[in-house]
Amino acid sequence: MVAGVVAGCTSGTTSASGGRPSAGASAPSGSPSGPDTVEASVSTLATGLDVPWGLAPLDDGSVLVTLRDAARLVVVTPDGAVRDVAGPGADQLEDVVQPQGEGGLLGVAVLGESDEGIDLALYATAAGDNRVLRGTLRDRRLGELTAVLTGIPAARNHDGGRLAVGPDGFLYVSTGDAGDVARAQDPADLGGKILRVTADGRPAPGNPDPDSPVWSLGHRNVQGLGWVSDGRMFASEFGQNTFDEVNVIHPGGNYGWPEVEGEGGADEGFVDPVAVWATADASPSGLAVTDEAVYVAGLRGERLWRVPLRPAGATDADGVGEPQALLTGEHGRLRAVAVAADGSLLVATNNTDGRGDPRPGDDRILRVVVR
Repeated sequence: MVAGVVAGCTSGTTSASGGRPSAGASAPSGSPSGPDTVEASVSTLATGLDVPWGLAPLDDGSVLVTLRDAARLVVVTPDGAVRDVAGPGADQLEDVVQPQGEGGLLGVAVLGESDEGIDLALYATAAGDNRVLRGTLRDRRLGELTAVLTGIPAARNHDGGRLAVGPDGFLYVSTGDAGDVARAQDPADLGGKILRVTADGRPAPGNPDPDSPVWSLGHRNVQGLGWVSDGRMFASEFGQNTFDEVNVIHPGGNYGWPEVEGEGGADEGFVDPVAVWATADASPSGLAVTDEAVYVAGLRGERLWRVPLRPAGATDADGVGEPQALLTGEHGRLRAVAVAADGSLLVATNNTDGRGDPRPGDDRILRVVVR
C-alpha cells in the first residue's frame, strides 16, 4: 500500500524562540539543514502488532520492536515478517514487566553489535519502579537480563521510557514525573528527567553532577530523544493541557515543568522549547533526527511532525524552521519513529493501545520516504 502525501504547515503551529544560546554560536561547516517542506510516500512494512512502543533498527535492515502490554520483544525482518524473540531474557520480561496504563515494556536501544550478538538496553515497568535492563540478543534469542538502573518512579501515567545511545556512546534515558509534578524540579529524584549513564547504569563521565545520572531536569514526560550530526540534542515532551514541546537539551538545563508549560520561562532561568503545539495537534511521542529535519510521532494529533533543521545560530530557535505536518489523520495514532539502515523512516502506529480506533491490520510499522 503506497500513498503520496504533500503537506504544508498547519494553522496554529508555532515556532518558539529559545532563551538560551544554542549548542554552536555559529554554523559549523556542513551544518545540517533541510527545505521548508517535503513530500512523503508511505508503504506498510509490517502489520498485526500488539501495542508497539519502541523501535531499534539494526544494521541488517531488520528492526527490534517492543510490545508494551504483551511484554514481548519481536524482530521485524526487512521483508516485513514478524518473529518472536525467545530465550531466558524473554522469559524474564514476562515475569518482571507489569504493564499498567502507559507503563510496560517501553524503550529499546542497541548498545553495540558484534559477532557475539546485539547488546541491548530495555526500559521496563516492574512491580515497584521503572528500570533499565541489559542483555544480549543472538539469533532471536535473548540472554539473561541484568537490571543496570532501578528506582525510576512508575505510575499508570507519565513513565517516560525512551532509550537512546548518544554520539558520545553513553545511554540516555527519559523519565516522567509519574504523576507527582514535584519530582521534576528535585535533582535527587529520577522522575521528570533525562538521565545519562554508562552501559552498566552508572553516572556517565561529564554529567553536571558527577555522582548523579541526571543530565537535564524540569520535564513532565519526555518521549523522544535524538541528535543532529553537529551535536545538538533534541527531545519531545508531552504537555499537560496547553502546549506540547520539542526542546534542544543542554547539560544541566532546567526545562521548567511544572512552573512553565511551553514558552515563557527564559526570564526565570528555564530553557524555552524551539517548537510548541496545542496538545490536540501533537501529543508528541518518539523522535528521530536526519540531516534535514527532526521528525516527531504524534499520538492524539495523528500526524508525523517535521521540524526543518537550520544551521545552529545565536539561540536554539534559530536552528529550526516552521514545523510541517505529514500523514495527518491517515494512519491514526503514531507512537514511534526511527531512521532505518537505508535512511528511510520507520513509524509505528499505536491504535491498539486502548486510546485509539484500531483499523484492519493494526498496529503496523510504516516505511516513510521523504523527498
